[in-house]
Amino acid sequence: MPVAIAAPCADVEAVFARGTFAPQGFGGIGDDFVSALRSKLSDKAVNAYAVVYPASTDFPTAVDGIRDAADHIEDVATRCPNTKLVLGGYSQGAAVIGFTTANAVPGGVDPAEVPEPMPAAVADKVAAVVLLGKPDPEFMDLIGQPPVSVGPAYAAKTIELCAPGDPICSDGGDGSAHSSYSRNGMVDQAATYAASRV
Repeated sequence: MPVAIAAPCADVEAVFARGTFAPQGFGGIGDDFVSALRSKLSDKAVNAYAVVYPASTDFPTAVDGIRDAADHIEDVATRCPNTKLVLGGYSQGAAVIGFTTANAVPGGVDPAEVPEPMPAAVADKVAAVVLLGKPDPEFMDLIGQPPVSVGPAYAAKTIELCAPGDPICSDGGDGSAHSSYSRNGMVDQAATYAASRV
């Protein structure tokens, strides 16, 4: 059996969840975010972790991402007490990260089917939360899922960016806007925000 070796502790650990249909890894927007963050923190060691989950239109499987993200975040917070965490996600991945920060199981969800909220002390290790194109309550209702609400311990360190016209995070009707975050400067804006909080 291969032995899993934990990555050494870095100054910063970026945890990013990709959007629907993006191949395993960070996805294009996630790649751009991680690159921009590393560029802005060139004087620091930055590790990056891609949340493992299907990122498919079988939306209830997003709970796999919530569980994977929380497990990784809690592991880094325990192993690496001096590491600052930056949590990020795009589209469905933004919902995954938003739910990961929750301090309670959403109403109407069976607590047996979702991970327990992360320990309160974990929030102290998180420097920033970046949500790009987070599905709005109307979209979540449309797919039969509860609205995404960032936990109170994370809200003051969270930036949510929604491209003008993006129908996933607003009532806009421009489908192409949902893939515009790298082009429109919002990925760079998010990385600048996260870097400023590290």
